Amino acid sequence: MKNYLEHDPWCIVENGFHRDYNEITESVMSLGNGRMGQRGNFEEKFSGKTLQGNYIAGVYYPDKTRVGWWKNGYPEYFAKVLNAANWIGIDIDIEYEALDLNTCELRDFRRVLNMKEGYLERSFVAVLKSGKMLQVNTKRFCSIVDDEAGAIRYAIKPLNFDAKITVTPYVDGDIRNRDANYDEKFWDEVRKETGYGEAFIELRTRKTGFHVVTGMCVEIEQDGSRIDYQSQPIKYEKYVANRITLDCQQGQETVIYKYAVNLSSLNYDSDRIMLDAHEYIRRITRKGFDKMLFEQKQAWADKWKMNDIAIDGDVAAQQGIRFNIFQLNQTYTGEDARLNIGPKGFTGEKYGGSTYWDTEAYCLPFYLATADQKVARNLLLYRYRQLGKAIENAQKLGFKAGAALYPMVTMNGEECHNEWEITFEEIHRNGAIAYAIYDYVRYTGDEQYLVDYGLEVLIAISRFWSQRVNWSEAKQQYVMLGVTGPNEYENNVNNNWYTNYIAAWTLRYTLESIQKVKQLDAAKFSALADRIHFRDKEMETAGHIIDNIYLPYDEERQVYLQQEGFLDKELMPVSDIPKGQRPLNQNWSWDRILRSCFIKQADVLQGLYFFEDEFDVDTLRRNFNFYEPMTVHESSLSPCVHSVQASKLGMKEKAYEMYLRTARLDLDDYNNDTEDGCHITSMAGTWLAVVKGFGGMRIEKEIPSELRKATEEYSRQNPDKKWAAFPPLSVYPPSDYQLRLNPYCPNNWTSLSFKIRFRGALIQVVTTQENVTVQNFSTEPITLRVLGQLLTVAAESQETVAVQVEALTVGSETPED
Repeated sequence: MKNYLEHDPWCIVENGFHRDYNEITESVMSLGNGRMGQRGNFEEKFSGKTLQGNYIAGVYYPDKTRVGWWKNGYPEYFAKVLNAANWIGIDIDIEYEALDLNTCELRDFRRVLNMKEGYLERSFVAVLKSGKMLQVNTKRFCSIVDDEAGAIRYAIKPLNFDAKITVTPYVDGDIRNRDANYDEKFWDEVRKETGYGEAFIELRTRKTGFHVVTGMCVEIEQDGSRIDYQSQPIKYEKYVANRITLDCQQGQETVIYKYAVNLSSLNYDSDRIMLDAHEYIRRITRKGFDKMLFEQKQAWADKWKMNDIAIDGDVAAQQGIRFNIFQLNQTYTGEDARLNIGPKGFTGEKYGGSTYWDTEAYCLPFYLATADQKVARNLLLYRYRQLGKAIENAQKLGFKAGAALYPMVTMNGEECHNEWEITFEEIHRNGAIAYAIYDYVRYTGDEQYLVDYGLEVLIAISRFWSQRVNWSEAKQQYVMLGVTGPNEYENNVNNNWYTNYIAAWTLRYTLESIQKVKQLDAAKFSALADRIHFRDKEMETAGHIIDNIYLPYDEERQVYLQQEGFLDKELMPVSDIPKGQRPLNQNWSWDRILRSCFIKQADVLQGLYFFEDEFDVDTLRRNFNFYEPMTVHESSLSPCVHSVQASKLGMKEKAYEMYLRTARLDLDDYNNDTEDGCHITSMAGTWLAVVKGFGGMRIEKEIPSELRKATEEYSRQNPDKKWAAFPPLSVYPPSDYQLRLNPYCPNNWTSLSFKIRFRGALIQVVTTQENVTVQNFSTEPITLRVLGQLLTVAAESQETVAVQVEALTVGSETPED
């Protein structure tokens, strides 16, 4: 852990320049607006350790796959988001002495990411080798309102000299990706243009043919007034600039305003994209920096009004959750269904900016509860529109009849990952995509999505599962061989419990969805069945698999087995690992990791998290107590699930420990990898740890008590055959689902407050150590269950419920001590 950033409820503050941690700070202080993003790099020259990064959403390059031994089914390339032209650059030269923050002395250095208002600012005094002292203050942002633009205010003041200072604002397109598999250039220059205070460069990606124009316009003020200046246009290969020489007096402030745009052919006609860039830059320049900043502050105020989480009494926890929400809001806005959420967002190159199953498993619930319904719907449409590619991907692996295997990693629907144990075996990702459809329909009540899009995806995924299992004569059950579960520290195992469970669950949900769609629109179902050649025989096969899937279980411990051979390992807690040998993947050989019992992230517990309605609290407690001590949490996606489950079990200290780890994962560099970029998708897990963990928020349906009792009795008697006992998932109309809240405050918090959107309603939940207040901002009443009580909150009013000790857990009446 690194604790060099100050704790502040609304800002990330670096006091003093921590040179060795600079790339970490660049990641943490990244800016974005959903269309473009920029790492927290310096505008001026810095010859030290840095990763310059400007990224344009949806613009990618097919980097040639690099593997030692080729295997059938491997992708030909890894599609990755490209490091685009550097638009922030401003070189400063004082009488031929360059301002280089790596070689000069820095005094009073301060770098601040203002999350409340959405900008990055710096201030410092540079002492050059000549003894000249220059004060610098900068402020920049990626505009939320003009979401293909950024703006910079760069102010300089000589403190002990008069001199001619040369300012060179530039756009540099000679950029490469650090993580490229080969020393290959991704960009070709198309054209460049310069004018008075302006410069534009148009680049085209090789192979994919995306056009991107990056342009800039510069204005200068001295003594608070705009001045005219002489500029010398500069053009090199993939580089354009304006060199401006200014007379600067001691104590006189000179302000350089730099406006920039990044336009791509994803949204503009490539034949006139340069003209569009000129028009765009003129528009924002006329608007001016102050108005753009004002609009930026207003836009962020609107965002925080909807999805802020306020924690009183714990600044580290408060800063952590706001940082996570800030980055999520910067990364994805949901306005464009062609875009998705890369694990690093706009903060770095690792993982190529591609889409993983993280989106469905962790991010979707955040956007469901904090944004307009169309935002979450667009995440689902992204996968629907790539269904054809998923079917092609399955065909490459030998599957037939319209079976679909969604890629582990993708930019355009094609598989991009080339580790066989992941590409071919981590197939549980299919289940997460099916679960997301269920999660969305259940939360929003939008059953029309199931009719128009969802069922087609579910049938294709179910066809894959039906072909992927095989009948074991020895077990007289269906088994799943050669898989990797969520715990990637086990590969090529047989009968991973989570994979088997989610496969059977998907088949079950698909069968129920077929009946639902027949009821809602029989004609559409008939047309779909004809188009995809669906036959009733598939339903019979699926039903037989559901009733006969093998789910490994240990009778003695009464826990589900992560995989069939798990108990053959030497079981020991993480505390037995010698000091200094973690993270394991940076210290142990891979075969040693595979042979160990140690778990990278929630596996069985991931299934108990997704399908918690199908397991009682005692089952969760036994499995949690068995697996968590062996879990090293070396995936960023691990702590959040464990925090939610610990809250459910009443293990408040463990829940808080795991929350703080996920909330401050990047701020404190827990995994020693933040320099590669922040863990954006796991940040949604931080929100889950608060709202579903401490807030105890669930969507529930009322099940008749007799049916629930029968279900629980059947589950106890038949732990490996649960399906027939459960009420169908989709027989309940949307109106039968309601919010359930069982919130509590960790011991060192005074209060916790968050907002939730649900079915058109907006509520705020404020929890203290003594009571829970639910405020309804909507014009209609809402009925929900709070701390076990059924509560109706009238329109535009609030109700308060007293906290009872026995109500501190989500799923049981008695909390664990």
